[in-house]
Amino acid sequence: MMEWYEALALLLGTIIVLMALGMPVALAFLAANIFGAWIFMGGERGVIQLLNNGLGALTSFALVPIPLFLLMGEVFFHTGLGRRMFNAIDGLLGRLPGRLSYVTVLGGTGFATLSGSSMGATALLGSLLVPEMNRRGYKNNMSIGPILGTGGLAIIIPPSALAVLLATLAKIDIGALLIAGIIPGLLLASLYLATIWIQTKIDPSAAPPYEVAPLTGREKLVLIARDILPMVGVMIVIVAMMMGGIATPSEAAAFGALGVMILAAIFRSLTWQALKRSLEGALRVTLMAYLIVFGSATFSQLMAFSGASRGLINWATGFDLEPVFMLLAMFAVLLVLGMFMEQISMMLLTVPIFFPLALSLGYDPIWFALIMLLALEISFTTPPFGLLLFVMKGVAPAGTTMRDIYLAAIPFIFCSLILVGLLILFPWIALWLPQGF
Repeated sequence: MMEWYEALALLLGTIIVLMALGMPVALAFLAANIFGAWIFMGGERGVIQLLNNGLGALTSFALVPIPLFLLMGEVFFHTGLGRRMFNAIDGLLGRLPGRLSYVTVLGGTGFATLSGSSMGATALLGSLLVPEMNRRGYKNNMSIGPILGTGGLAIIIPPSALAVLLATLAKIDIGALLIAGIIPGLLLASLYLATIWIQTKIDPSAAPPYEVAPLTGREKLVLIARDILPMVGVMIVIVAMMMGGIATPSEAAAFGALGVMILAAIFRSLTWQALKRSLEGALRVTLMAYLIVFGSATFSQLMAFSGASRGLINWATGFDLEPVFMLLAMFAVLLVLGMFMEQISMMLLTVPIFFPLALSLGYDPIWFALIMLLALEISFTTPPFGLLLFVMKGVAPAGTTMRDIYLAAIPFIFCSLILVGLLILFPWIALWLPQGF
């Protein structure tokens, strides 16, 4: 019989070796799980049992919001509703210094709530706003930085497909986690706005002013009523339905997807081509997410069956350390992993280990899940290999270097770290809304 650390090293080592050989993450987990089941669960019979258990995890009703939230975001993107909302916010801000940077945060926050996709938000904002900001003389820290920061908001502001996936893997209340992200998400957006204001005060030339056609009060009201309120209203209805107990997260996701399609039809932008692209995009990510759930479910069972989970928890809690230092250690591990791995792979590796450890330390699972989401959000833009950094490089104008992108991201990474500190000091920021859920 193996010691717990030998079992842990065997399971993780197999996964890392297969990933290093170029095998896709989901397939690497599946192969390692089959190998581990053969060793720890009695050969062929153990493998069959493990696969049956994994397939059972895919039948969970809790997974339904993932494809629906993804479809909602894809329709919002491909039908041009996102562009309408950004143009409206742009017109409302007038000659405000750094106006397009504020548009990025305000419009991006709205887009994040509807898309739930960080990569989608970054790709849209980068292709839509960076060329225009560069043409107006904006420096990279004022154009690229806010987009990188706002793209990460999609992780914590509901509806977030990644939050649904994390809640499913960790076996916690999906609706409570989605609602827990509202106040921290709005607080993070406020920190971004403050950062832009400080940057414009320190260096006014970073965002030169330019002439814009003034709008009458009537024209502003029309923009708000036509191009902003309907889009944001979809998000408000989704959250209200979950908080009021009117609908489950799955039902709310279905209403959200239907609502965005109705809006697109009203604006006459719901074409067959847009619908086809939306379905293809949602299906592609959904299949990957389901493979991830399958791999995580079987991996968690192997960790428990081999004794690795219990051994690791006993070892970690055996140190005479305050729980907050253990929390910071787990947070640091996520940041380091984020430099080299994408977020779903990190969740696969860490959720089976970190959540039992966090519960043994007495942490609220919803609060800890939000801390973990923030770590994933920060790691999205952590140099040198944060995923959003490369998404931005792909849509940024020619001549933009990775160094430019790294430097632009740093102030917004600090904003996220400030929010993490506030959540540690004042947990009610995250738990106040879910407690009434």
